[in-house]
Amino acid sequence: MSESTQALEKKSGLSEILGNVDWRTYTMVFALIIIWIIFAYTTNGVFLEARNFSNLMRQATITGVLAVGMLMVILPGHIDLSIGSVAGLAGGLAAIAQTWGNYGFVTSLLIGIGTGLVIGFIHGLLVAYGNIPAFIVTLGGLLAWRGVIKGISKGNTIPVSLEQFKQIGQCYLMKPVGLALAGAAVLAIIFFALRRHQSQKRYGLEQSAAKLAVQILLPAALAVGFVYALNKYAGVPVPVMILVVVALLGAFITQNTTFGRYLYAIGGNPEAARLSGINIKHHLLAVFSIMGALAGLGGIIYTARVGSAAPDAGRLLELDAIAACVIGGTSLMGGRGTVFGAILGAIFMASLDNGMSLKNFEDFTQDIVKGVILVAAVGLDMIGRKRS
Repeated sequence: MSESTQALEKKSGLSEILGNVDWRTYTMVFALIIIWIIFAYTTNGVFLEARNFSNLMRQATITGVLAVGMLMVILPGHIDLSIGSVAGLAGGLAAIAQTWGNYGFVTSLLIGIGTGLVIGFIHGLLVAYGNIPAFIVTLGGLLAWRGVIKGISKGNTIPVSLEQFKQIGQCYLMKPVGLALAGAAVLAIIFFALRRHQSQKRYGLEQSAAKLAVQILLPAALAVGFVYALNKYAGVPVPVMILVVVALLGAFITQNTTFGRYLYAIGGNPEAARLSGINIKHHLLAVFSIMGALAGLGGIIYTARVGSAAPDAGRLLELDAIAACVIGGTSLMGGRGTVFGAILGAIFMASLDNGMSLKNFEDFTQDIVKGVILVAAVGLDMIGRKRS
């Protein structure tokens, strides 16, 4: 047997075990590990200490939540530049409702998320039915919604008065609760892997035992290790749990529903999607509404974490979310991307912020580094598209 044949068989076996995972995902994981090693070495291990790891995960939460919504907007080939301003307005109105209006916890939450949902719906209407480019609509929104919160607050910072509200961004789950959730995650991973295995077996597509073992052991080890690392400090932060729930829902919608498959179809070839009977306008209205609601949720988490709402809160969050999606493998041309990749991108961006802050990098240096990485990610995406 020739060396080339042996190499091909070896590659096929590895591919079977690892599954059809996009090469960008491996690249992203590898880059993240490299970044963590560099920052751990240059900060004498402080970067990977339990306390800083917990802070890092909390930093990634808001970008991660927004990135899930941004992914759904980008998949059909659009963009939302207003979510930082929408998050600032939603968090500001939630703080005003409880501090100036004496409204309760639930009402404040509904006002924050509802504000984002209504704004997203308006954006969706203008894009889908007004035929105005999303770039223009949301660029206008970036300025307009920032102006609204400045006008309402008169330029003042509004403190959060409800302790319940602050807990959304500042509290931790008890350690036994985190361990119980990790156990539940492992059981769920085993259940779905075996169910998929049985389903494939019925159609004569039985996979090897090695592949099944990898599909169970790898995510199970990640889930347990993740909770263990966070429990070494104070437990799983509440905002991280919110991100996990949002990410799971986002992954289910994009990968396991007709709605999600249509988003990929619209981004891949809009004309073919239209001719096949997909209602593109309805789907655009829906994704911008979802994006708005998640921007409202992100604004609430941000306001709860800092304990107050400032008129400039959420500035440049839209760029972080877009960067997280692109770095995680989402194509700005639409039709390609995953929630898992977007979350990895959010952790990557938070790692850069956290590591450079520990190294006392100036703000302008951090902006330059993040800008260069974003351009490089888009460049790689364009090169990949040309080759495909």
